[in-house]
Amino acid sequence: MSWTLIALLLLPLVGSLVVAFLRGNDRLAKTVALAFSLAELGLAVLAWTAFDPGGERLQLTSSADWIPAFGVHLSFGVDGIALVMIALVAFLVPVVIGGSWADKLPEGRSAGGFFALLLAMQTGMVGVFAATDVFVFYVFFEAVLVPMYFLIGRFGGPNRQYAAMKFFLYSLLGGLIMLASVIGLYVVSADKLGSGTFDWATLVTVTREAPLSTQIWLFLGFFIAFAIKAPLVPLHTWLPDAGAEAPVGAGVLLVGILDKIGTFGFLRYCLPLFPAASKELAPLVLILAVVGILYGSLLAVGQSDMKRFVAYTSIAHFGFIALGIFAFSSQAGTGAVLYMVNHGISTGMLFLVVGMVMARGGSRLIEDYGGMAKLTPVLGGLFFVAGLSSLALPGTNSFVSEFLVLIGSYPNEPVYTILAAVGMVLAALYVLWLYQRVFQGPVRGNALVGLAGGPGAAVDPEKAPVPDLNKRELAVLAPLVALILVLGFYPKPVLDVITPSVGATLSEVGVADPVAQEGK
Repeated sequence: MSWTLIALLLLPLVGSLVVAFLRGNDRLAKTVALAFSLAELGLAVLAWTAFDPGGERLQLTSSADWIPAFGVHLSFGVDGIALVMIALVAFLVPVVIGGSWADKLPEGRSAGGFFALLLAMQTGMVGVFAATDVFVFYVFFEAVLVPMYFLIGRFGGPNRQYAAMKFFLYSLLGGLIMLASVIGLYVVSADKLGSGTFDWATLVTVTREAPLSTQIWLFLGFFIAFAIKAPLVPLHTWLPDAGAEAPVGAGVLLVGILDKIGTFGFLRYCLPLFPAASKELAPLVLILAVVGILYGSLLAVGQSDMKRFVAYTSIAHFGFIALGIFAFSSQAGTGAVLYMVNHGISTGMLFLVVGMVMARGGSRLIEDYGGMAKLTPVLGGLFFVAGLSSLALPGTNSFVSEFLVLIGSYPNEPVYTILAAVGMVLAALYVLWLYQRVFQGPVRGNALVGLAGGPGAAVDPEKAPVPDLNKRELAVLAPLVALILVLGFYPKPVLDVITPSVGATLSEVGVADPVAQEGK
C-alpha cells in the first residue's frame, strides 16, 4: 500500500480545518494556507518521481473497506493521465493563493474562510482524479461542488447568488443522472459476477461485454454529467455566469481544473467502460465538440465582460479536447490530455492577469479600459504572453497540444478537424482584439484612473495613478510564464507520462497502443 496519495488527499483537508480556525487573523490564515499548499506541491513532486511510465497501469495504489456489503472500497491509484492532473492541481493552488493574497473580500467575509474553502476544494479535486472505485469517484465528484458553491456564493461578484445556484443545480443534476448509471454498473456486475462491485478495473472487463443498448444507456448517464462539467454545448450555460461572478482565484480553479473533471471522466470512465457505446455515439460528440469550438470562439469575440470572455474561450478550448478524445487516435488522445494540462496553465494565467487589470481599474467591462500598456507595461506584456498561449502561438505550450489534436484527428475525422481548425483563426481574432482594446490606443476610461467623465474619456498618462505589477504579482505569474515556455519547447517529460496511459485507454476501444504503432 502506498501512502503518497493518501497524504495528497489528507494534507489539504487538514490545512482547510486549520485555516478555518484562523478566521480572526487574516494574515496568519493566508500564510498557513500557502504553507500547506506548498507542502502539497512537494508531495506531488514525490508522486511524480515515484511513478514509472513503463510500469503498471495504476500505481501508488491503496485500498481499504468502506461499505463491504455493497462492494465499496476506499481505493485510490493513478495512471499517467490522473498523475498530470493531480500535479496541475498541486501547482495551481499555491499560485491561486498568492494571486488572491491582496483581494478585497465582500464585507463580513474573512480570508480564513476563503482560503479554507480553496484547500477543501483541493482535497475534492485530488480525490476525483485518484479514485479507482466508481462510487468513491461519485462521492468526490459531488463533494467538490460544495466549496466552489460557497466560494462563488459568498465571495463572488454582484450576481454571485444566482451564478452559484446555477452552477450547483447544473452540476447536481448531472451528478444525479450519473448516479443512475453508477447503480446500473453495480447491477450489471452483479449479474455477471454474482455479486456487485464498484471496482474500476473489474468493471472494465465486465461492462465491455454488455449489450450495446445497455452500454449506451449507461454511457449517457456518465456522459451527460461530464458534458455539463466540461462543459460542452449546449450544457455550457452555467460557465459564463459562474466564471464572471466567481472571485478571481476561484475562477482560476474553475476554468483551470474543475472543468477538466469532465474530460478526465470521458477518458477514465466513458471510453474504457463502454467501448461499443463510445464508438456508436462518437459522431454526436464530435458534432458537439466542433459546435463548441465555433460557438465559443464567436461569442468570445463579442464579449464586453473580460471574465465572461475567458469563460467562452474555455468552451472553445474544451471542444478541441473532446475532438482529440473521440477521434480515437493515439496521437490526438495524447494531445487532448496535454491540452488539459496546458489549458489549465494558460487560461489560469489569463484569468489572473484579467483579475490584476480589474484590481487596477475596478471594472470587468472592456469598454472601461484603453491604453493600459502605457501605464502598466509589465502587466501588458504578461497579459500578451497569456493571450499568445491561449491562441496557441508556436513556441507556447498550447501550440504543441493543439497541433497534436489536429494532426491526430485528421486521418480519422477530416471534416470535423477542418471545421475545428477555423477556431484557431478565431482565437487569434478574439485574443488580439481584447488586447488591443484594453492595452493599446490612447489611455481612457474613468474606471481605469478614477477620474470624472464617462468611459472613453481622454486621460493624461502622466496623471494616471495606476501602478504596474508588484513583486508578489510577478512572483505569482513567473512560474506560469516559465511553464508556458518550457512546455512549448520541451513537452517530452509530460508526454512520456501521458502517452502509455492514453495508449492503454484507447486500446480498450480498439485503438492500437501508440508505442506499438511507432515500432511498425
